[in-house]
Amino acid sequence: MADQKKAAILCPNCRKLIGKDESRCPYCGIARPGSRLKNNVWTRGFNDPDQIIKTILYFNIGFYVISLLFNPMMPRFTFNPMAFLSPENKSLLLLGATGTIPIDALNRWWTLISANYLHGNILHIFFNMFAFKQIAPLVVQEYGVYRMFVLYTLGGAIGFLVSYLAGVAFTIGASAALTSLIGATLYFGKSRGGTYGQTIYRQIGAWTIGIFIFGFIVPRINNWGHGGGIAAGVILGFLLGYHERKPENLFHKILAGGCMVLTITVLMWAIGSGIFYRLAGQ
Repeated sequence: MADQKKAAILCPNCRKLIGKDESRCPYCGIARPGSRLKNNVWTRGFNDPDQIIKTILYFNIGFYVISLLFNPMMPRFTFNPMAFLSPENKSLLLLGATGTIPIDALNRWWTLISANYLHGNILHIFFNMFAFKQIAPLVVQEYGVYRMFVLYTLGGAIGFLVSYLAGVAFTIGASAALTSLIGATLYFGKSRGGTYGQTIYRQIGAWTIGIFIFGFIVPRINNWGHGGGIAAGVILGFLLGYHERKPENLFHKILAGGCMVLTITVLMWAIGSGIFYRLAGQ
């Protein structure tokens, strides 16, 4: 019995219980499911979609707390909800805010990634994380956890790149990454069609309209980042495919692993360089 348990593994692609020495998974057809290449740290790290969603939430919350701690004085306590517990702009700049100022003046292209994990006040992060918690499970369901992470990372970077090209001077927030997930869901609903697809398309379409109405009513909202994120999500959704058309494959896993390495490297660099410049009194 012990030998049988040792010989059994979970397929790294479909998560079905199979023999370790199977030449091909009998359920999804992936070749050599027991190979080390397909059972590496990235495969294990993405085994639990809920954990990946929670990890993104924790990184956003963690960076928000760090940005508050970077303030030389206590964070602002005010009756203005748009300024309550808001880190100062210098702290946000040191930790990786993006826009024409950080990129043109300081050549900080890496901020296209880091800005997705920074927020300007308690309401900013609350609404972004609440929306992310609503949309991410649907994207995981239709695209898979690897493609969801790629959409979040690359879509957010592209959204901020669009806002940079549009001349936005200073910007932060998970909104560009969030709207990339929305764009991919819009593409899925329209492409799939049928009752289910059209229902998804109408519901997420209403979200999209609401986002832009909110953006035009409330000052200092980066509508270029929102629009760029949605466009990136639609394009990436088309290129990456969704489950009903293309199961997740090794390319998607390698791409997600690359996005994870890039994100962790950038965020660690942001913290390290931020501490250095803060201690140097800059």
